[in-house]
Amino acid sequence: MSDRIPVRLVETFEPSRPKMKAKSSDNQIHTRSFTGLFRTLRLSGAGFLFLAFFGTVWLNWGGRQAVLWDLSESKFHIFGATFWPQDFILLSALLIICAFGLFAITVFAGRVWCGYTCPQSSFTWLFMWCEKVTEGERNQRIKLQAAPWGLNKLLRRSAKHTMWLAISVLTGLTFVGYFTPIRPLANELLTLQMGGVSLFWVLFFTGATYINAGWLREAVCMHMCPYARFQSVMFDKDTLTISYDAARGESRGPRKREVKPADVGLGDCIDCHLCVQVCPTGIDIRDGLQMECIGCAACIDACDSIMDKMGYARGLISYTSEHELQGGKTHLLRPRLIGYSAVLVVMIGALVLALMERPMVSLDVSKDRGLFRENSQGQIENIYSLKVINKTQLRQDYRLSLVDGDGFQLQGRTELSLAPGEIVDVPVSVAMTTDKPSSSSQKISFKITDSDEPSVNSVAQSRFVAPLNR
Repeated sequence: MSDRIPVRLVETFEPSRPKMKAKSSDNQIHTRSFTGLFRTLRLSGAGFLFLAFFGTVWLNWGGRQAVLWDLSESKFHIFGATFWPQDFILLSALLIICAFGLFAITVFAGRVWCGYTCPQSSFTWLFMWCEKVTEGERNQRIKLQAAPWGLNKLLRRSAKHTMWLAISVLTGLTFVGYFTPIRPLANELLTLQMGGVSLFWVLFFTGATYINAGWLREAVCMHMCPYARFQSVMFDKDTLTISYDAARGESRGPRKREVKPADVGLGDCIDCHLCVQVCPTGIDIRDGLQMECIGCAACIDACDSIMDKMGYARGLISYTSEHELQGGKTHLLRPRLIGYSAVLVVMIGALVLALMERPMVSLDVSKDRGLFRENSQGQIENIYSLKVINKTQLRQDYRLSLVDGDGFQLQGRTELSLAPGEIVDVPVSVAMTTDKPSSSSQKISFKITDSDEPSVNSVAQSRFVAPLNR
């Protein structure tokens, strides 16, 4: 733990210099448009995620919605696979894998999740684009905010909020569509016939998207997201974070393009404040590593564009480590990162193996409340209820039996034929064929076997109760 970045107060490198105000007079952050490599990467990644989110819900597979978490039927369809509540442990494992993946990427490159793939960041960038389309660039938006209400302002604001609401409604409809079939749900919305639970959740997620991405924005990242609070625990001096090279940039100040920094006693930073103007959280990266930085690399693209114009080398602001800033070398392979990665690989392998070995037939046993009874042949009998689930996408024939059933006889329905996804409750009884039980409570195992593929089976255990003295 000795190589952890210490928590410290952040001060500007030149306290006497007035700080750039990230927010306008309306206390809002108005970001400036920019281009660059990291912006392209971010837009490409977000575009793929938006396409996956909004498009997957409309895909069909085998006559049904390809991805549908049907809560009413307690079935989760993911393309050709169907999962049941009994498979909930797999979902838990997947969430744990995602958590370890987040830990590993944070140790390696800081908050890249926040800057590139987080839904809050992605929708915020999308809503900012709507602002640019309807209200213009940064300076135009600031002037529009300060201007008195008039027809121009009313029309532009109305257009912006209309776009925001349209995206929010589509988001709410899509999200609920993963839990309720999307096509009838969309038809109900278009015909204004939606009601009840579906309407509530569509409105809920519509409002959540509209408020979070349109109004709260950076406040979610800075004050509400727990990841912003514990991320620094995973940083070390070799973590790649977005950093300003103070040794190269200071002292900062404006100058003409043809003037060499060394001739006027300045560093490479021309103090243009463009890095502040493009930041979605409104921070000045030159003040050092800050909790509010979401790692979006907007400041890198902005600074690189200025370095190109001035004829300086890129990288005044870059993904780098504290070791490298101090003149050392970044160690990519280190115990913490190797540990997280190893655990991640093992867990992914275990999940893949569990999915491959997942039984395609489920058997649950519940014993009747009565302890035992004596049948017409004088045998001690226990009553059970067996719940059988066909987890495949085809009709299957099954056979019920007892595992190591010496001294016991299964009575009742033992041959079953189940439709795809069908659940049946089968009442059966088990009779003890020996005269005297070895114990008043004995373990007994039921087995369900696919008639065509004996390797497909499931076993469930229960207890058989009998009196010792008859």
